[in-house]
Amino acid sequence: MATHKTKGETYAAILCGANMNFDRLRFVAERAEVGEEREALFAVTIPEERGSFRRFCELIGELPGGTRNVTEFNYRISDNATAHVFVGMTTQGKGESAKIAGNFNKHGFKALDLTHDELAKEHIRHMVGGHSALAQDERLLRFVFPERPGALMKFLSLMRPGWNISLFHYRNQGADYGRILVGLQVPVADNQAFASFLDTLGYPWVEETGNPAYQLFLKSA
Repeated sequence: MATHKTKGETYAAILCGANMNFDRLRFVAERAEVGEEREALFAVTIPEERGSFRRFCELIGELPGGTRNVTEFNYRISDNATAHVFVGMTTQGKGESAKIAGNFNKHGFKALDLTHDELAKEHIRHMVGGHSALAQDERLLRFVFPERPGALMKFLSLMRPGWNISLFHYRNQGADYGRILVGLQVPVADNQAFASFLDTLGYPWVEETGNPAYQLFLKSA
């Protein structure tokens, strides 16, 4: 009013959100979840052996205090003895992450609570992976899973015991389906059985084994 020398007029400030795009909104929502402790983050060490991934998933479903959804799961094979996975989970209140980590440790899965770790929240969660000399006969597939209880367990139950999961990436997008990237070590002799597995599973999928980005950043030498 002083600038334009006006009197007796009403002015309103417009907040249009023009400086906010979808990438920034996703970042704000993600950090709000962790900041309010509606999401907890963990680094969990599990044995690199058949069935341990399934046992860990079953333990998540049995945690005390009600149902919790997995919001993120990052894993890349890197060692013959142990596997390190980055896990995000919904919580029902502040202070729950330490209890969940304690429950993991109690059941033999060494867990580190990363909920308040800025390095983990800003960077590490996006950097899990890389080349692995152990990922022989690896096939990389993108799946669309229904976002409902039991979808992952169906996948694990139908898999042949001899097919090892060498990579797993999932991030909850708030939709009624989840996009999941999976690396599976499937011997060439099992190609026909693997095709039957995909048909029986019934989830939409795309094979990415020939993708140049995978070849550059993830495929074993």
